[in-house]
Amino acid sequence: MSHQVLIVGCGDLGLELAHQLQSHGLMPIGLRRSLHSDFSFECIQADVTEPSSLLSLSRLDPDFLVYCVAASSQNDESYRQHYVEGLRNVLAALKDASNLKHVFFVSSTRMYGQRTGALLDENTVLQEMDFGGQRLLEAEDLLKQAGKLWSHTALRLTGIYGPGRNRMIHMAANPSHWPLQNTISNRIHRDDAAAFIVHLIQMFLNTQPIEDCYVVTDNSPVSQYEVLLWIAAQMGIEIESDMPDIVGGKRMSNQRMLSTGFSLKYPDYKAGYLAMLNTA
Repeated sequence: MSHQVLIVGCGDLGLELAHQLQSHGLMPIGLRRSLHSDFSFECIQADVTEPSSLLSLSRLDPDFLVYCVAASSQNDESYRQHYVEGLRNVLAALKDASNLKHVFFVSSTRMYGQRTGALLDENTVLQEMDFGGQRLLEAEDLLKQAGKLWSHTALRLTGIYGPGRNRMIHMAANPSHWPLQNTISNRIHRDDAAAFIVHLIQMFLNTQPIEDCYVVTDNSPVSQYEVLLWIAAQMGIEIESDMPDIVGGKRMSNQRMLSTGFSLKYPDYKAGYLAMLNTA
């Protein structure tokens, strides 16, 4: 019998995760606010902020839960509803799931509010969080409290890019839209983020220990201008201005992620954006 993985939040990342799970012989079951007809797997229509819509989860007994919703708005109330209350509602709906072994919560490095040139990792003391970071940390704490029932892992992703996420490409083509400050940036390709979740599930099934938190990012924290200048050059756009000094940002370490034996398909921005440009 194939192991079932409930993916709560089947947006861009969740759909890619579902496809990769299927290719590894695992059974995804999705949950999202709206459905369309071209899903290749079972998907339930529900809203994590509406507990009554989650009643249908009581019939499920998945082996794994991946909670990867996205807030509908960039404000504190939306973050509270989607990341904290939404997670609480889903865990409550699954309280009788006897097969549930492990919960993955897709979080963000937004909770690292400090600006420093030092590499930051899972052991770094969190500082200067905005409302989004505070709510994500609150959700991670909620997950720890539920740890008496299930083991759990928080996945702190940096900026996701990949097919359909062309903001940096569009910006590179319009230098007048470039940011005024040149800050350090971190990123992870959507396909690598999904592949790492699959990798951790396979580790769990093979009784290999996994940590309760991972920073999920590629090998190359670099300045935004370095990325923009490189993309512009690939598109044949000449930029005459010099690269501004780097002011602020943060550099995230992926050493704990790589220590699991995981191999990135897109280890840096050049590999990832080149693949995107070649398919544009």
